[in-house]
Amino acid sequence: MSDLIRTPVQLYRFLLRCCKLLPSAAMQKHYQHAIRQSYNSHADEDDPERIQMIIQRAISDAEWILTKYAKKK
Repeated sequence: MSDLIRTPVQLYRFLLRCCKLLPSAAMQKHYQHAIRQSYNSHADEDDPERIQMIIQRAISDAEWILTKYAKKK
């Protein structure tokens, strides 16, 4: 999955799709807002290595969150 995401926009769209998998609307809104804030705060990043590091970290965090809530069902 992570090898398909190469740009910040692809990451942003992927993370918003992940939000739809969360159990409640309130949780979805919370994480959508957090994703938007993080995207905006890193918008001026131009170091390709740093961008890839951010992408990898965001994907692993998203997987952790989805796993956490999947176990509670």
